[in-house]
Amino acid sequence: MSSEDRRTTSAGSTIETQAPTNGSQKAGAPVSSEAPAHPARRATDRRVADRRSMNRPLPASVLTPPAPPPAPHMDDYAAIVGQVQIDTLRFLAKELRGKTIKMVNSTAVGGGVAEMLNRLVPLLSELEVATHWDVITGGNDFFEITKAFHNALHGTPYELTKSAKDIFLTYNEQNRARMRFDEDLIVIHDPQPAGLICSKATTPAHWVWRCHIDLSNPNPGVWEFLRPFVEQYDAAIFSSQSFARQLPIPQYLFYPCIDPLSEKNKELPESLVQQICDDFGIDRTRPIVTQVSRFDRLKDPVGVVHAYKLAKKYVDCQLVLAGGGASDDPEGAAVLQEVKEAAGNDPDIIILDLPPWCAVQINAIQRASTIIVQKSLKEGFGLTVTEALWKGKPTIAGSVGGIPNQIIHKLTGVLVHSVEGCAFQIRYLLTHPEFARSIGSSGHEHVKENFLMTTNVKRWLLLFRILEQARALRGKAA
Repeated sequence: MSSEDRRTTSAGSTIETQAPTNGSQKAGAPVSSEAPAHPARRATDRRVADRRSMNRPLPASVLTPPAPPPAPHMDDYAAIVGQVQIDTLRFLAKELRGKTIKMVNSTAVGGGVAEMLNRLVPLLSELEVATHWDVITGGNDFFEITKAFHNALHGTPYELTKSAKDIFLTYNEQNRARMRFDEDLIVIHDPQPAGLICSKATTPAHWVWRCHIDLSNPNPGVWEFLRPFVEQYDAAIFSSQSFARQLPIPQYLFYPCIDPLSEKNKELPESLVQQICDDFGIDRTRPIVTQVSRFDRLKDPVGVVHAYKLAKKYVDCQLVLAGGGASDDPEGAAVLQEVKEAAGNDPDIIILDLPPWCAVQINAIQRASTIIVQKSLKEGFGLTVTEALWKGKPTIAGSVGGIPNQIIHKLTGVLVHSVEGCAFQIRYLLTHPEFARSIGSSGHEHVKENFLMTTNVKRWLLLFRILEQARALRGKAA
């Protein structure tokens, strides 16, 4: 009997670790002893079986939101990016001191936009450019529609109804009525709050639409509905050159970014990494393939399961699918169920449905991983790719959206177009560790040069200065 056969007959079902709001861990089937196995493998199977039978509770750090760590200060980044970069930011901010910015998006937790704003807002404020962050509100009907809009703008078929338009407009109007726009620069993130532009006429502020979505092939009906709102802004920002549209307003390219000092990206003690892996039943003596993402069909977690199963016919590995949901994404539970069904009874697939405060746990899992995958079908940018590259991990990702701006094929990672391609690259990287280390190292340097929070702060300061100077020139011309 082959080792693959032994793995199949010596195991029960998938480990499913869920956030407390979704219930406790589910117990799996008992471990079979029909066939002999390697002693290390038997020990792993016993740990898996024991963990299920005891229904071990998740660690307190998962069950309870931790106290927020103190926010890093600008000088803390000097050790990473150099003092010259910090001095440059202070110089750029001088002319903007006393100016104010408002950032508006659709969720305070979950997703890359919220993560970026959580760090960007205090850093801009530290530079004496006071920055405020507001989050729109809405019912389930609103967020179901905006999720459909999100998918449609990525190219998914969708029939836009009058009812959907009315719900979108009604909630935007409600949010517009309760918000104040007294700042000098108003930045509206993504389509959900795009209708707030109707307040532009009542304020002298610059209005900028920051789109984090892949608009290279949008659903025509949804885009034509949103376009009149977008055209009223003073500028639009996209995450990739290919997302730009024919618009009568200036368009700018801003790469999203990560904060290297955040809980999700800072260095961790090896002992903490090991403890977190033990808590989740991840065996660090064997290769670990990980995808970190929301349970979203466009992230293709089911495709990752299929790729892993193909690769596992040739190489031994575990698969970790670590993710959760966002408050503006109502589809997560259904997708999570699809992932569980695809995983079946494989004991080496570990599904972690984590609450949004598990940044340290995600960090540890990424650092413990042998390979990180982001097999997106559509993607605005993919900050989980950035996180993986920053940690020096060999990364496999779908060649979509803004991902090719991060992964230069076979230099900073590898790009794939199919389940089979993903499976091949998993197998190749696991059997070619020198190449894997090389692309991991190059990926880290690529992120350091292009995708860190300090670079994002610099772009916002430059854009604000450009808008201010353009207004001054128009005033002189008048």
